[in-house]
Amino acid sequence: MKTEEMLHDLGGLLFIVLGLVLVAVGFVWRGGVLRPLSAKRAQAAAIRDRSRNLLRSADMAIAEARRRAAHGEPAIVTVHDVTRVACQHYGQLFVEREEAAAALRKRFEAAGCRVDCMTDAFN
Repeated sequence: MKTEEMLHDLGGLLFIVLGLVLVAVGFVWRGGVLRPLSAKRAQAAAIRDRSRNLLRSADMAIAEARRRAAHGEPAIVTVHDVTRVACQHYGQLFVEREEAAAALRKRFEAAGCRVDCMTDAFN
């Protein structure tokens, strides 16, 4: 009877150890996948993040302008609004005007803003 209890305890301990090993392997493997292996891939990831953040900034600027606009008035979204949001929310230190204007034009078209918005991004 005592040997059955020892085997049962040993099986539980083995189960726990196996689980911890799997967690450790998963942690190491997942960490390796998230870290870029080369400077080129790291730079490509940074460029993707920057463009995605600029598009999000344009969306946020459009939404903010629509909230500010009075009933029946068009919302006015400027390139400066996009750069301001990118600096405040995403920590972008410098955003070129043309880069912000391109993001605003893209999101302006996608959001169907020609009906109720005005922008200086097309100048």
